[in-house]
Amino acid sequence: QVQLEESGGGLVQAGGSLSLSCAASGKIFTIDNMGWYRQAPGKQRELIASITSDGVSNYADSVKGRFAISRDNAKKMVVYLQMNSLKREDAAIYYCSAWSNEYEYWGQGTQVAVSS
Repeated sequence: QVQLEESGGGLVQAGGSLSLSCAASGKIFTIDNMGWYRQAPGKQRELIASITSDGVSNYADSVKGRFAISRDNAKKMVVYLQMNSLKREDAAIYYCSAWSNEYEYWGQGTQVAVSS
């Protein structure tokens, strides 16, 4: 099993920045890819950023150019999400995820609120 512990999140003004992090523990050797999903009220959970074990990243169009995902595989597998130029529509619960072909793990979610 893998445990994912998220930190960061909170309330920020529109146009501001926020950083999320997610640390994996347990059987981290089962992880290939890591990423961030978000779910706004009344909407489906969507994948907004992902990064492979080789550091190749992908972004949803809605966050491209504003968000940056990075990963530290050195000692402990940690994935970060730097969110810049936040908009009100970025408000959601953000979930960290880690997966491979065989496994999929989820964090508990962290709230991001954006005020006008």
